[in-house]
Amino acid sequence: MTDRIGYGATASLVLAMALWGSAFIGLKIAFEEIPPLWVIFGRMLFGSLVFLLAWRWRGSIDYRKGDWAYLLALAVCEPCLYFVFEALALERTSASQAGMITALLPLMVAVGAFLFLRERISRTMIGGFALALVGAVWLSLAGDANEHAPAPLAGNLLEFLAMVCGTGYMLLVKHLANRYSAFLLTAMQAFIGTLFFLPLALWFEPLPADVSLTGWLTVLYLGVVVTVGAYGLYNHGLSRMPASRASGFINLIPVFTLVFAWLLLDERLNATQVMAAGLVFAGVLLSQLCSRPPAPPPSVVLD
Repeated sequence: MTDRIGYGATASLVLAMALWGSAFIGLKIAFEEIPPLWVIFGRMLFGSLVFLLAWRWRGSIDYRKGDWAYLLALAVCEPCLYFVFEALALERTSASQAGMITALLPLMVAVGAFLFLRERISRTMIGGFALALVGAVWLSLAGDANEHAPAPLAGNLLEFLAMVCGTGYMLLVKHLANRYSAFLLTAMQAFIGTLFFLPLALWFEPLPADVSLTGWLTVLYLGVVVTVGAYGLYNHGLSRMPASRASGFINLIPVFTLVFAWLLLDERLNATQVMAAGLVFAGVLLSQLCSRPPAPPPSVVLD
């Protein structure tokens, strides 16, 4: 039974990473026709409708005093600020480069666990983080402005800020997963995201017009398959293994993104960027293989 749970959690996380990798492609395609804030609002709205239709399967709620602050912080980190930064990033950089920046997330989670969860962090992990960070900066500086990435340095910096928000999200989900189902946590993100992005879209961007069927289907895919599917799968897997271990699966996102960007957008990295991407992976691999900090006991998490 334990092996079955482990395999199920692993499969959930791998599939979630594939869906998240495809999201970079979907956003780039949708942004060609629809203003970014309207894309994100549509994504949240479609996801919310799915959760409302499936509400009877919402799972258990074990609310404790003060949880409202953690739930609010989770929603502020992701989807609110995360998607603002990511939308701005993908207007300026390529899906391939943005996907590579996500490779920093596991190491950022480890640093967050050290600061907030009192987990130990080794010198090897610090060295791996530094190496990956150098690779990410090199990747950004080596990028040439083109139709896929008109301002790669600014875009990659914005994607890094999205990863900071993603780090907060992961730590908070781990804290709340024992008391709230993956369904409830994901639904709450969709509901709050819908309410957050509607006024922003109305205020800052014009209503979309002349949207093709491809544009609508892309937003529908982002809302139903990625928002509901990927976040649900990830929250399910994260609730069944330590945060430090689950975060390691994030390393698969750049791989899936590079493959999808090559197949669907005809994006390419130049030779220097390929070497920089290798440096990012080397740093991540160094931190993951040579040091595995223990997961904290449940009573320590964010208390």
